[in-house]
Amino acid sequence: MNLSIKAGLLIAGLSISACTNADRFDTTDTVDLTGGGAGVTTGVLDGADDPRSPAYFNQTIGDRVLFVVDSSSLTSAGMATLDGQAQWLLTNSDYLAVIEGHADEQGTREYNLALGARRSNAVREYLISKGVPSSRIRTLSYGKERPIAVCSQESCYAQNRRAVTIISIGQTS
Repeated sequence: MNLSIKAGLLIAGLSISACTNADRFDTTDTVDLTGGGAGVTTGVLDGADDPRSPAYFNQTIGDRVLFVVDSSSLTSAGMATLDGQAQWLLTNSDYLAVIEGHADEQGTREYNLALGARRSNAVREYLISKGVPSSRIRTLSYGKERPIAVCSQESCYAQNRRAVTIISIGQTS
């Protein structure tokens, strides 16, 4: 199979798995977050103010780390963000993480796919070193295919050299 077919199948699989519980954010239901009943039962997570919510993870802890040109080495700022991510994932063990590796538009498609893979693996290995089980972390690379800033200037390139942690509630297999 060529790379584009494999990538398409991976994306299709992730898309399907993301749709398994479409009403999980319905605010009319309550969720027992203790798994037992001897604890706090609350409404669906309250956004960025609730430390257990995905919005809190994304906005307060941070869902991305940035890299320097042609590098998959973590910066000290990146490690600080990942320390927060690891602590959040350890506290919220019902969540899984997919680490997306990205690159700027410079270089070939193949080079940037490999660089994105190295970046996502660097994040994965760091989270594992902090105690997050490897079974809860998946990686993938988009290379330069999904920029968040589009221009031919360093300010845009810097935003696109990243690894993004996408969290979802799920079961390990």
